[in-house]
Amino acid sequence: MALSLILAIGAQNAFVLRQGLRREHVAAVVAVCALSDAVLIAGGVAGFGAISAALPWFGASMRWLGVGFLLVYGALRFRAAARGGEALRPSASDPAPLGRVLATCLVLTWANPHVYLDTVVLIGSISAQHAPHQLAFGVAAAMASLSFFTALGFGARLLAPVFARASAWVWLEIGVGIVMWVIAAGLAFG
Repeated sequence: MALSLILAIGAQNAFVLRQGLRREHVAAVVAVCALSDAVLIAGGVAGFGAISAALPWFGASMRWLGVGFLLVYGALRFRAAARGGEALRPSASDPAPLGRVLATCLVLTWANPHVYLDTVVLIGSISAQHAPHQLAFGVAAAMASLSFFTALGFGARLLAPVFARASAWVWLEIGVGIVMWVIAAGLAFG
């Protein structure tokens, strides 16, 4: 269940993929993503989803914040594609500082309302259906997240020959931009 939610390409996954392709700070990025998911899953399993029920405006606020976030992030991806993928060539630039990479990773993780929907609300509510084994469900979901981010981050190097061409980076950026805008439309109109 958790793996199917995490697998959908989004801002966070695209960032992990890019870092893996660039081979920059991959272990740190994987750790931040997996630990963040574990914290969010724990919150959902512990009943954080009840906040949505108690505060009717919370869900709508998160939805519209999510729409805005995804539209801006999609636009940034289209802008990167229009620049020809130069900013993403794995060997074209010096490695980004660890602090900047981790700050970007944290923003893409914690400012993305989709992550709250997936980890806190959906996984949290599904874990409640498995009482009294919610803890085991949460641990399994967190392990699925860790497995996925590890495979994505460290497995990306297998795609390095494909992404050695600037045009592949451009198409990746366009694809991510389209996905971000489609998800934003789904949040806005769904």
